Amino acid sequence: MVLIRWQPMQEMEALRRQMDRVFDEVAQAKHEAQVTWRPAVELQDTEENIILRAQIPGVAAQDLDINVTKGAVAIAGERRYDKDSKNGYFRSEFRYGKFQRVIALPVAVQNDQVKAQFQDGILTLTLPKVTEARRQVVKVNLADTNTATAATTHASDAVNQAENTTATV
Repeated sequence: MVLIRWQPMQEMEALRRQMDRVFDEVAQAKHEAQVTWRPAVELQDTEENIILRAQIPGVAAQDLDINVTKGAVAIAGERRYDKDSKNGYFRSEFRYGKFQRVIALPVAVQNDQVKAQFQDGILTLTLPKVTEARRQVVKVNLADTNTATAATTHASDAVNQAENTTATV
């Protein structure tokens, strides 16, 4: 007959690991229930504007909440489940429920002059850049050599300032 030594600490550690696994599964299920889906977005950087497009199919315009700051856009809403369906579903892969998405912008924008359009499930926001973030071109006058040097210096300073502003925001 073989004697096995009882080690209570190992049994306690095994019980702790099992409890951790149970709590992790519960927390993950709760998180998945809260974050049901996120709309896909694309950003386009033009000379004067940042254009943001978001795919939000099946959501009514009154169910959207859009907030724009100088550095980010927050889109929130809800895709409602159709409870008036007479027949049950065999299979549904649609995502329902609340969503929220915050998109950081590459440059500062004028948040009081945003234009929005919502058509065919695509939200399009035209966000005008602040004037400091736009690339400014300065014309150099070559009539006088002293003036030409000064104008060239100011032009290079303006381009450097615009690039620095773009890089830091």
